[in-house]
Amino acid sequence: MKKWTTFDRYDFLIYLLNSPALFIANYVIFGNAYYNDKTLFVNATLIVNLWGAVVFLVLTTWMKYMRYRYEHPDQFGNRLLFSMLGYSGFMLITIPLVFRLFDYLNYPYKPETLPWVLMIGLVTNVVSAGCHEAIYTYYQLRESNRREFDLKQLHMMQQMDVLKQQVNPHFLFNSLNALIALISESPERAERFAEELSSVYRYVLRANEQDLTDLNAELNFIQSYAHLLRTRYGNGFSLTTEIDPQYGNYKLPSLTLQLLVENAVKHNVVMASRPLTIKIQTDALANLHISNNLQRKKQGVLSNGVGLTNILAKYDILGQPKPSVREEAGRFLVALPLIPVNEA
Repeated sequence: MKKWTTFDRYDFLIYLLNSPALFIANYVIFGNAYYNDKTLFVNATLIVNLWGAVVFLVLTTWMKYMRYRYEHPDQFGNRLLFSMLGYSGFMLITIPLVFRLFDYLNYPYKPETLPWVLMIGLVTNVVSAGCHEAIYTYYQLRESNRREFDLKQLHMMQQMDVLKQQVNPHFLFNSLNALIALISESPERAERFAEELSSVYRYVLRANEQDLTDLNAELNFIQSYAHLLRTRYGNGFSLTTEIDPQYGNYKLPSLTLQLLVENAVKHNVVMASRPLTIKIQTDALANLHISNNLQRKKQGVLSNGVGLTNILAKYDILGQPKPSVREEAGRFLVALPLIPVNEA
């Protein structure tokens, strides 16, 4: 059976809504005799209700076919026009047949009331068509909103996947450069560096399977990552943390701290005589502050556009408040809103 031929509870509710019109039509046809003569009342009511049931089945099926035939919102005019033409044609044919039946049964009907009964039928069908169209439009709108939401979710997931795929080669490329530099300087340190790099990269792979991670997990990772940087730069690199334990289970986009630390190292001088100091701390408003002293390299460095752009894009995709980025008193500061567990 075609989907458009199925009936639902709203169809029957609309039928019940219009059923008083059947009693009104009988009163118009027979006058006071309709209520005074019990036999006439029962028989005429039965006939008209049987006719009403046929009308309901035929016209509702026709209306559903019109929905199937003209299903798009911009075809509303065609759908309504042909529905009303079908309604009107069916009523013009069947109502005179009902009068013929009353005449055959010798019921005391009033032939001159035929135009009025046709008018009642027309008004009833207009009401019925309006109700059906309103319900249909509502479900179309709800389905359209659902599809729009699903598409937005899919688009968000695709954007997150793209951003996370950008991190892997970016991170690996810079780490391999550091490893290459160490091999010639100290093979033993290079070996330890490779082991730490393997441990760190395992976290990166796990983190890429999820959009958000716990602050505690991210801090543990950044300590391992800082160990790699200290191996390479010695006293030229320093990382300190001041974290309120109550925010340990709060969330933030995966690998955010790694991107910020890497960004600081990339754009600033890192030397024992001019150490780069990075500080990570929380405040009372559940913000995570990452800051570093500014000592920019004289010669600009190439950038593939990940870094801060990646972080800001992740927060935007997740529908979270935008991080704050500023320079203040010789330091570069980024404030990240931490995400409570119940909002993640």
